Order: sequence, then structure tokens, then C-alpha cells
Amino acid sequence: MGTDTIPETPYYTLAEGQPLPRNDTSNQIRTGSGGGFVLLTSTQLIENLAHFARERIPERSVHAKAAGARGYFEVTEDISDLTDADFLTGIGKKTDVLVRISTVAPERGAADTVRDFRGFAMKFKTNQGNQDFVFNNQPVFFVRDPTKFPSLNRSHKKDPKTNVPSSDMFWDFHVNNQESVHALMFLFGDRGLPSSVRHVNAYSGNTYKFTKSDGSYCYVRIHFLTNQGVHHYTDAEGAELAGAEPDRHLEDLQTAIRSGDFPSWDMYVQVIRPEDIAYAPVDIFDMTKTWPLSKYPRRKIGRMVLDKNPSNWFAEIEQAAFTPSNMVPGIEPSPDPMLQARMFSYPDAARYRLGVNYQFLPTNAPKSEVYCPIERDGFMNFTPNYDGDPNYVGTRLKPVRFIKAGKDGHYHDGAGGTTPRKLDEGSGMPVVFSSEVTDKDFEQATALWHVMGKQEGAQERLVSNLSTHLRAAQTKWIRDEAYAMFRHVHKKLGETLEAATEAAIKAKHGHDVHKMAWH
Repeated sequence: MGTDTIPETPYYTLAEGQPLPRNDTSNQIRTGSGGGFVLLTSTQLIENLAHFARERIPERSVHAKAAGARGYFEVTEDISDLTDADFLTGIGKKTDVLVRISTVAPERGAADTVRDFRGFAMKFKTNQGNQDFVFNNQPVFFVRDPTKFPSLNRSHKKDPKTNVPSSDMFWDFHVNNQESVHALMFLFGDRGLPSSVRHVNAYSGNTYKFTKSDGSYCYVRIHFLTNQGVHHYTDAEGAELAGAEPDRHLEDLQTAIRSGDFPSWDMYVQVIRPEDIAYAPVDIFDMTKTWPLSKYPRRKIGRMVLDKNPSNWFAEIEQAAFTPSNMVPGIEPSPDPMLQARMFSYPDAARYRLGVNYQFLPTNAPKSEVYCPIERDGFMNFTPNYDGDPNYVGTRLKPVRFIKAGKDGHYHDGAGGTTPRKLDEGSGMPVVFSSEVTDKDFEQATALWHVMGKQEGAQERLVSNLSTHLRAAQTKWIRDEAYAMFRHVHKKLGETLEAATEAAIKAKHGHDVHKMAWH
């Protein structure tokens, strides 16, 4: 019989590395009669107490209680006619996955076996960044108007007066927002109280857009169907387990994985081409409605397997953040109002709960390289912070490289970034847009130059102020570009500015340049 080798424990230290001979001491003035006065020099005690009071982070407003695990997704079918998404193309390709399956309304300490929707959040760590899917175990949702989303969740929680769940609140909301009736049928049917998180499906509810580099696209609903079967408890069974085993779902998932019984789900899509939307029997962007399987059959993509329990729950699951706005090339949002609202709400909740740099936490960090120097600093930034790279757009001091898809479906260096799609004004279709500088941008600046010409000394003071600032620019081509920009306003302005600035630089001879007052 073999024995497992236990790794040697590191030597104990304080939080900043100072070794101590014991971890249970404090500095005291002993009274001689059994008591003692603790001193502020008790760094170990103070550090430990202060940290203990700050161990809890804000819990999620919804989806607070969950089970979670890691695994992989493997492509088993060819869907290259639908999307160029790298992690979905190429049979046999595997992608690491983090999954968190939760109740929705209850708090973090609540029992698992209660009647409720289950959230099913997935983070695919692809070669082109993270792709997050934040689904539910039911194919429809209660509302389709994003403004109702907070109210829906409040009505499913506790009465603000009594802090006790209220059926009056619950039904007051639903009888006055009756588009929820379809979801209520699922909630109070058998699937509303699953026997384990291994025995639930996951549905996007929202409509996504799959895209290709040739400009073609389609709309999809995504389903992950459990290979363990859909099983449920009765209310009586759920109530008994809620008292005896409140963490039943969490323990069930961990036990299955620990024993080698790895749960899996097959990924499917329903597909609608843009030209077929007019013939759809429902609004395809309404998540209170399903797409009829008889008209839009499922098409298989691959299989997701969970085969690894977290090594540390807080680090890997509690700090995990999932957001529908994380989309890789080949997947885009559709005109689904609920999806668009969630694309703001979810990362905003993560910034509140975990801090502005939550993406750097190992459980959230992508496997692919990240380079976004226009997002930096902030609380708990433990990265090199992009060193001295420019932190603004449009730099030529260290030009940013861009990747864009070619018509061959492969990604190439594209120094100019994404080319905006040109559509007729008022087409109603979203475009990737950035304005371009034209002669119109200089007309009012030219008019202002002429106004200054009528004010004694105004033009001269403008040139002097500009020159004082610009002469500190050590890079010659930057100064030349500035002269050209102001010549575009007026030839005299540019020429006078250049002459004054270059003369001042030549005359400096190593002396410090006069600084503007606001420097």
C-alpha cells in the first residue's frame, strides 16, 4: 500500500515575510496576578485581528451561494460555417473552463435544496482572451425589459421591513408583470428544485450573434445539456435536506469529481439566419420565449467536462467574476436588450465586489497575453502596470499593434486597428465607429485665430504660450507635427510658432526651459 508524500510546510512568517518562532504570542505587560496589558508592539496580534475583520468581501447581490469546479471544453463537431471563434473551431481543440453553478435569490449561507433558478456561469480561457457565458438552468427568464431586472430580484428576496421572504412581494411583482408566467411554470415545475448541479442544463436565454470574417453572421441560442440526466427533488425532500445537509449540491459536485465521476455537458446551438428573422414565430430577442426546436433544431458543437475541484474556494470560486461582456472574436452581442444591460451590470458588480483590478486575480486572468495600457493604476494593482508605456490612445512614441481578422479567417497584424464598418446613416445597425479628423475640425480654430487678430497682442501671447510648452518636447518629429497642425489652422500661426520654438531651443544651451505655471 503506497503512502502519499506530504509536501514540507514553509517556515511561518508575518504577512510581509518576517519569520517568528511562534504564531500564538503577543507582547504584554504582565500584572503578576494572572492578567496582562497588551501592547501596540504586538504586531502579530494586531495584524491577525485586523485581517480577520476584513476577510469577508461583499457577497453577490444575486447568485451568492454556489458550487464550482474547473475542467475543459472540447470541440467535437465542425461549425466553421457559423463562426470564426477560435475555441469553437477545430475538432479536438480543448479549452480550460471555470464553472460556477448557483442559486439566485438566497444569501451565501443559505441551503442548496431550495426552489429557485440556478445560475450557470462559465469562463472559457481561450487563446484570444476569456469568453464568459452566464446562463440559467431554465430556457426562459422572467422579464425582457432590463429596467425590471433589479425589481424582479428584490421581489424574490426578503421584505425590507421584516427581513423575511414575502409571498406577497413575490406575487405582487409577478401578477403585475405577467410576461413572467412562462418562467414561473419552469420554476414551480419539477426542474425548479434540482437534485444536484450535475443534473441541470444550462441555457443562454439571451440571443447571441456568431460572426465570420467574411461579414456573414447568424443569431444563436446556446444550450449545454447535462449527460447525467435532469433529476429533481420534491419540496418535502428539499426541505429535509436543507436542514440536514444545507451544502448538499456543493458537496455532491466535489464528491463526484473526487471519485472520478466527472460530470459533462454537451454544447448545442439553435441557429437563425438574419434573412429568416421575419418568419420567426416569436421575437427572437425576447428571453421570455423559447425558439421552437421543431423549427430551429439543436446543432452540436462540443462537450464540457468538469474534472478538478478548487484548491482554495475563496481564491478560485468566491473571487471568480463572470460577465456577458467578455466575448472573443467570432461572438458578438445581438439586439437583445437584456443581454446589453447585463454587459454593463455584471462587470460593474465585480468592480464593486472585488475592485477595479479584479481581472488580474489568477482565477479571472486570461491565459492569453493582456496589453491594455490605457487601463492601469487603481486599488490592488499588483502588476508591473505597463511600466512606462504611454497611457493614452493615438501614441506614436510607442505605437500599439492591433490584430484583425482577414477574409481567410486567420488573424493578422493590423497596425490601423479595426476598420469601422461603413453603413448608411440611420440603418439602425450598430457599427464599430471612431470619428475622423477633417477640415471641418479646423474651421472654428481658424475663426478664433482671426478674432485674436483683432485683440491687441492676443495672437502673440498665444504663440508665446504654445512655444513655451512645446519647446520642452524633446522629440523633433512631435514638434514638427504640432507645427503642421497649427499651420492647418493658419499658415502664419504655424510658421511663427515653429520659428519661436526652434529659436528658443537653440538658445537654451543646456539651461532649464521656462515651465508653464500649471506644471
